[in-house]
Amino acid sequence: MNIGIMGKIHPDGLEVFKSNNISFIDLESFDKDYLIKNLKNVDGIVLRTARLDKDILKELTKLKIVSRHGVGYDNVDIDFLNDNKIALAITGTANSVSVAEHVMTMILNLTKNIVNYDKLVKSGNFVKKYEIGDFYELYNKKILILGFGRIGKALAKRCLGFEMQVYVYDPFVSEEEINKYNCISIDKNSGFEIADYISIHLPLNKDTKKLISYKEFKIFKKNTILINTARGGIVDEKALYEALKNNDILGAGLDVYEEEPLNDSPLFSLNNIILTPHNAALTLECRKRMSVEACENVFNFLVKKNNLNTDNIVNKKLI
Repeated sequence: MNIGIMGKIHPDGLEVFKSNNISFIDLESFDKDYLIKNLKNVDGIVLRTARLDKDILKELTKLKIVSRHGVGYDNVDIDFLNDNKIALAITGTANSVSVAEHVMTMILNLTKNIVNYDKLVKSGNFVKKYEIGDFYELYNKKILILGFGRIGKALAKRCLGFEMQVYVYDPFVSEEEINKYNCISIDKNSGFEIADYISIHLPLNKDTKKLISYKEFKIFKKNTILINTARGGIVDEKALYEALKNNDILGAGLDVYEEEPLNDSPLFSLNNIILTPHNAALTLECRKRMSVEACENVFNFLVKKNNLNTDNIVNKKLI
C-alpha cells in the first residue's frame, strides 16, 4: 500500500502512516507529468490545495480514496471520482472552531474599528480619537449565517454569547434543527434586508458562484459587515469593491478570493476591509487536527473500515 501526500501537512498526521508501516510519498511538485509519474501506484491521496483534475486522475488506476485536508473540494474532479467509485473524504470535524473564531475576530475588529485606532495611536494622534468615526456594539445586532454546517453552528454559538440575534439561511437544514440552536430560520433575501452582519459558510458551486454581487449589495443595509471565509467565488470582488468604496456597506472581511494568491487588488486601497491569506483554518491546533483526520480518513477507509467516520465521506452513496 502506498499513499501520496499532495501539499505539506503537520507531521502528526504522517504518524498515522508511519506507526502502521504504510509507505507514503511527499510530492515536491504539482506539475501534471510529475504527479502522474509519482502517483501512478498510490492507493490513496491526502490533498491540500493543489488541483487534482481528470487528466491526472484517469492515470491513477489503483486509486481508491482522496482525502481533502479541509472541507472544500472544488480543487478535485468530483464527477470523475463518482464515475469511478473513488471515495472523496473531508476533515469535517477539524476546522469549525478555528474558522468560527476567525470570523468573530474579523467581526470585532471591523465593528470596533481596531485597525484604524491602532494606526492612530502609533502615529502620535491619540487625541484625534473622535475624528475617525463611530464604532459599535455587537449586543442585539442581527447576523445572517449562510450555511448551517459545523462551522455555521460553531459561529452561531459564539454570536449568541455576545447576545446577538442569529438568523440562518440553509435550504438543506430544517427550521426545527435551526431553532434547536436558538437561531431563527429565514429566507435569503429577507435575511439580506435585515442583517447587520452576514457570514458565508457555503460550498462553491453553480448555485453559489457570485451569490453576492451588485444586486445584493443594493439590498444590504448601510451598516452591514460582510465576512467570507468559505470560497472566494461566492462574492463578486468587483461589486464588493464598489460597495465598500461608495459606502453602500460598512465593511468586509475576506479570507478567500476569486483568484489566489491575491495580487495587486483594488481592495488593497480601502480602509474598511480586512484581508487575510486564506488562513482561517490554519491555527496550530487546527492544522494538527486536519492533518491527523485527513490521514485517518485514508487509513480507516483502506484498512480499518470499522473505525471510518462515514460522515467524512462526501460520496458514500456511490462507492
